[in-house]
Amino acid sequence: MNPDNDLPNHFEVLAADGAARTGRLTTPHGVVRTPAFMPVGTAGAMKGMHWREVRDAGADIVLGNTYHLMLRPSAERIAALGGLQRFTGWNGPMLTDSGGFQVMSLADLRKVSENAVTFRSHIDGAKVELSPERSIEVQRLLGSDIAMQMDECVRLPAERADIERAMQLSLRWAERSKRAFESAPDGYMLFGIVQGGDIPQLRHASAEGLVTIGFHGYAIGGLAVGEPQAVMLAMIDETAPLLPRERPRYLMGVGTPDDILEAVKRGIDMFDCVMPTRNGRHGVAFTRFGQVNLRNARHADDPRPLDEESSWPAARNYARAYLHHLVKAGETLGAMLLSEINIAYYQFLMQGIRGAIAQGQFDEFYQRTREDWARGDIAPR
Repeated sequence: MNPDNDLPNHFEVLAADGAARTGRLTTPHGVVRTPAFMPVGTAGAMKGMHWREVRDAGADIVLGNTYHLMLRPSAERIAALGGLQRFTGWNGPMLTDSGGFQVMSLADLRKVSENAVTFRSHIDGAKVELSPERSIEVQRLLGSDIAMQMDECVRLPAERADIERAMQLSLRWAERSKRAFESAPDGYMLFGIVQGGDIPQLRHASAEGLVTIGFHGYAIGGLAVGEPQAVMLAMIDETAPLLPRERPRYLMGVGTPDDILEAVKRGIDMFDCVMPTRNGRHGVAFTRFGQVNLRNARHADDPRPLDEESSWPAARNYARAYLHHLVKAGETLGAMLLSEINIAYYQFLMQGIRGAIAQGQFDEFYQRTREDWARGDIAPR
């Protein structure tokens, strides 16, 4: 028995090259080309960027955080104002997380029970209860195209007993999340989240349990939380083959360009991470040459652009000396320019990945991209 078959499927695999695949995910607010990187608009805004720049960079879908939005300005207020897309001005597809990870990482005095997580708001200290049903209610009020089940995420390393308890609780919450989502309009999706830490047997049990419940798509959660990359990749290797081929696979909270390239190679379709904008605010650019730290004095007198071959104007038109000056002076423009450069590079990488898979040339693209990163930045002047 696989209830997956009872759910409409909005995902189509268009081409595959090894385990890597490219596809199309159709949502109520538009089509998402996969593999896709979702920039993170935590509180309904992309830090340092206008939505039009996010779109121009090539993003089809963005992510909003249920935890932050439910606390401020509130899901009910956003719903009254027409939903998250109308409220923010981003008129494309949106995915919202369940709020569970932020509760675990940000909230003080949290208490986990079978029914819900109770915590104190980091904004005003108010007591808040977040259950699977309330998480789905909030996400439906926000109007996101893709909602996530409520889960409990455990930071690694952790004891097996703690990982197994959280995984089993997440499975029970998955069933409750699905029941709560049954009244959602056609076309909207709910993803289940595989947990199980760094223990293969627990990952297997979680994946098999979720597939039995049946979801529109499947996420791999609880990674990029402190474990080495090798452990993360090993858990993807253990988990991805157990997930239905015809459904989208989402690796949550990942990651670096290197992480993304390796995960695509293992069959992952969707990613999100705050790293492009966060690193941009700290003076670090992602480029074809790897990471470039604009704080370094080597850039102070360099009139060359960050990447003269980039398709993104800010990477091509501003001198490294100017970017260095903006970063060192703490000018907001520096953070803005580097954030958009980074989002554009991530989307450039995804576009290259999709094209290579479609042409049956992913291995060549993989090798060439890794060689460019290994070669490093251009020599100082």
